[in-house]
Amino acid sequence: MERISMIADRYSFKEFNQDLKFYNPINFKGYEEKIEFERKKTGIREAVITGYGTINGYGCVLIVMDSNFMMGSMGSVVGEKVCRAFEAAIKKRLSVVAFTASGGARMQEGPVSLVQMVKTAAAVKKHSDKGLLYISVITDPTTGGVSASFASLADIIIAEPHAVFGFTGKRIIEDSIKKELPDDFQSAESALRNGAVDRVVGRDELKAELAAIFSLHGVWKHEYSRKVANRSKPIPAECN
Repeated sequence: MERISMIADRYSFKEFNQDLKFYNPINFKGYEEKIEFERKKTGIREAVITGYGTINGYGCVLIVMDSNFMMGSMGSVVGEKVCRAFEAAIKKRLSVVAFTASGGARMQEGPVSLVQMVKTAAAVKKHSDKGLLYISVITDPTTGGVSASFASLADIIIAEPHAVFGFTGKRIIEDSIKKELPDDFQSAESALRNGAVDRVVGRDELKAELAAIFSLHGVWKHEYSRKVANRSKPIPAECN
């Protein structure tokens, strides 16, 4: 929620799909207790929050991952929330901005968690086919199945300074190839030099950067945006 308060205009954010039902697809022992512990620890119900919001008046759908919840791992509920976020954006013809922070697939869900990679990638494709803008913001760290799916499929990929962005961890790769990798391997700056990200932007400049991208890409300030921008009270019911 701190991230959302930094990016979204005041009172503009309206969360959706926060109550998706949790289930244990492979009956992993202790998984239900772990989820309940994470919910109490973080105050959120899953590793991602999704909703409508505005950024300097530009309406969009926000996807915000929280690494404090099981290291932002992507299980079936996280994958479903991401897909529903893109579907909501298609319905309202809105851009999507995703803030990723993840250790990858959630091992407690086995192959079900891996399926979420294909599922979220398909959702991105449907959104793209409608000619809508998708911006991915890589935060520290973004790895595993999230980095290999919707995080890296955006029209524009922005990374925060020094964020780790890659699939497999550096130590595992070094053990596999028996070679020492550069100190900045998988850093945002290295990804920028090698074309994996488009920009590295500090957190204090990020909101203005996103608004500038919306403007440059001809994103209109939708009716939803006009109703909530610069308001001093919560979003009216007709915008929900």
